[in-house]
Amino acid sequence: MPIGLIALAIGGFGIGLTEFVIAGLLPEVAADFHVNEAAAGWLISGYALSVAVGAILITAAVTRVPRKTALIGLMVLFIAGNLISALAPTYGVMLLGRIVAALCHGAFFGIGSVVAGTLVKPEKKASAISIMFTGLTLANVLGVPFGTFLGQALGWRSTFFAITIIGVIALLGIVVLVPKPTEANAHVSNLRGELSAFRAGQVWLSIAVTVLGFGGMFGAFTYIAYTLTRVSGFPSGAVPWLLILFGVGLFVGNLVGGKAAERRLDRTLIVLLIGLTIVLVAFALTATYPIAVIVALLLMGAFGFGTVPGLQTRVMLYASSAPTLASSANISAFNIGNALGAWIGGLTISAGLGFTSPLWAGAAITAGAVIVMVIAATRRSVMPDTKHPAVLEPADA
Repeated sequence: MPIGLIALAIGGFGIGLTEFVIAGLLPEVAADFHVNEAAAGWLISGYALSVAVGAILITAAVTRVPRKTALIGLMVLFIAGNLISALAPTYGVMLLGRIVAALCHGAFFGIGSVVAGTLVKPEKKASAISIMFTGLTLANVLGVPFGTFLGQALGWRSTFFAITIIGVIALLGIVVLVPKPTEANAHVSNLRGELSAFRAGQVWLSIAVTVLGFGGMFGAFTYIAYTLTRVSGFPSGAVPWLLILFGVGLFVGNLVGGKAAERRLDRTLIVLLIGLTIVLVAFALTATYPIAVIVALLLMGAFGFGTVPGLQTRVMLYASSAPTLASSANISAFNIGNALGAWIGGLTISAGLGFTSPLWAGAAITAGAVIVMVIAATRRSVMPDTKHPAVLEPADA
């Protein structure tokens, strides 16, 4: 395993921690700044919106910058955003810090995916990407519980100081461990060239699958605490531990999905999306049975995040002449899917359909992803961009 992937994974860990740990510290932050729950919630939703926008705009702005240099700049932005949050004297400054940190999120994972792919042989790209995203999954499994504990014990600012230090470590790692620019990883493009990747229909189909696949999973996950406590009967104190179990599923699914995507890219994505649909339906049907819920949580994380390396690889594959902006656009698509799924799940609850309704809605959205993925796989053989040799590997034929 190229050691540079470790630096990218550390960066992913810090970014994932920034995104998710705030949820566990929201009451403390709201009390400190004397704002209500709705205003405090903007520290989460504002971050997500900034990720979706920043993934496109920031990547477009650095298209002419060598990729390693761009990653270094993005980590500096990440460090600055979290330091602003840690020192914020007012709610407005805190929100600004969140926005600054979020702007680097999508571009880091988008450009980082491309760099990770250049560090290994072409047939190992999916595994390399999964290693980088391992940092994000570990942030859910380990970082969020410990970050929340630290913030509750020493004050929420201590968590953001810790994240700032992690950002510094990641920055040094990228500087030292990611190889010096070569023809492969120091590529400099231009905005017009990067935009040309979106002429490929398969790029748009892949992005659509990302939106729907993640929309289905996170539409269900957004309201999972209500499902676990009001339907499954778990005490509220058990929810954090159950979410760690979900995080374990994310971690395992990410690694296994990356390996499987190397052998059968489209087939792996179809199987995982079908599996996720089935798990969500089964979860909805057995939500009153605690043991079944535990299994369903684990499998939901595994099938859901197992698609990430394959989806990211697929977009880069069909945008191979200019993959950087397309890769970041797919990161934006993950966040758009999160917002879409949460919105639809909320509508079902507001309609009085109960706290299992987001699971049913998620299953329906994910079924849509299966349909789009099957169409994409079927059309692949007649698409003009199938001239790229990597698309026609026997293992994926």
